Formats: sequence, structure tokens, C-alpha cells
Amino acid sequence: MRWISLAAIAALALLIAPATAQQSEQVVEPARGAVLNITASGLSTAAPDMATVSLGVATQGTTAAEAVSENALRMTALLRALRQSGVAERDIQTTNVRVSPRYRPRQNLEPLIIGYDANNSVRAEVRDINQTGRVVDAAVAAGGNTVQGIVFSHQDPEAQLNLARRDAMRMARARADLYAEAAGLRVRRIISISEAGAFAPTFNEEIVLTATRRSADYQAITPIAAGDLEIRANVSVSFELR
Repeated sequence: MRWISLAAIAALALLIAPATAQQSEQVVEPARGAVLNITASGLSTAAPDMATVSLGVATQGTTAAEAVSENALRMTALLRALRQSGVAERDIQTTNVRVSPRYRPRQNLEPLIIGYDANNSVRAEVRDINQTGRVVDAAVAAGGNTVQGIVFSHQDPEAQLNLARRDAMRMARARADLYAEAAGLRVRRIISISEAGAFAPTFNEEIVLTATRRSADYQAITPIAAGDLEIRANVSVSFELR
């Protein structure tokens, strides 16, 4: 009986030994240092290289058909002028077509329809920004009489955003170094990075034209000042300090 008990004990020891060996081989991760969370904003400033112009034709008539017919003639001429000014077909898009009655109020009676208004608007992207004024002038000379505004932007906004993102990361690291030095520590590593928001704003300039055509001796080009666009990117970075 004693011999059987010793054998059982020996077998139990063999089962326990591997588990003990595995436990002794485990690597204990060192305690993490202080964690610093930084949110930083980066900036990229550059002149826009394209403009988007919203313009069109507004006409009136005693009947809806009359207003629409006149509008169609003038809008056809406006579109032709845009193409001749160098605006590509893919960069011209209709944004609004509307026909609505025009009323005259009457006391104690329903308003009286006295005519109709027809409106047709397009959006034209001018990729040679220096030609923006000439494009506007050509559209107006062809019969356009509404210019709702001009939006300036970049043809490759991602390239400008990347500059802002780099600047945001540089600002985050500089701020982390400052906090670490003040605390008597050093930045050991980056734990995580996330983009908290990046955007390329556009600048809108509203232009209102009421004249339907320019006089024959009018030669001045509509001046357009594009200025600069500020593009911002925000990042959130977690640093380990030791």
C-alpha cells in the first residue's frame, strides 16, 4: 500500500511541474508611466487656386410661357459664354430652375396674378482663378443678371489638410515635451493618435448684379480678390511620460 501511495505522489508532482515552469516563464510588463493627453490644432495658410461662381438669369413675362421662353434664350447664351471663357462642360451644373406667379394684392379680394417670374441658375467652377472676373463679365454680357456669390477653394484640399495635420502633430509633441520637462519627466512613447477633426473652409464673397447687359464702351474687368484660406486640423495624442 505504501508503494502505491508513493507512485501516486510522483505522478502528481509530474503534473504540477509544467504549470510551475510556465508560470516562472511569464514576462511581467513594467508599470506604465504617467499618461498625458494632448489635443492640438494645426494650421495651413495658402491662396486658393479655384473659384466656384453661382450665376444665372431672371426674367419676367405676362404668361409663364413668355417668361420661360425669354429665360431659355438668355440662359443658352450664358452657357455658351461660360464655355467660350474656358469653363469645362463638367464644371457647369444647373442648381435651380423656378417659375412662379407674380401677384398684386387687392383689398378684400384674392391677390391678382399680374405676371410670372422665371429663374435659372448654374454653378460654374473656374479652375484658372485669375480668369474669374472675365468669366463673370462674359456671363453678364451674354444676358446673365444674377450673380449670387463666389466661393474660393483648393483643387487639392487634401494636400493642404496634410500640411495642417503635420503642424498639429508638431504642436502636440512640443506641448508634451513642455509638460514633461515641467514635471521632471521625459516623453517615452506615443500611446495613441486620433484625428479630432480636419476641415478646409471655403471663402464666400457675395456679388449682386442688377444690370442685364453692359454698355458697348465698358471695358473694365470685374475685380476679384481671392485672399488666403486658412485650413485647420485637430489631433488628440496620448503620450507616456517617465
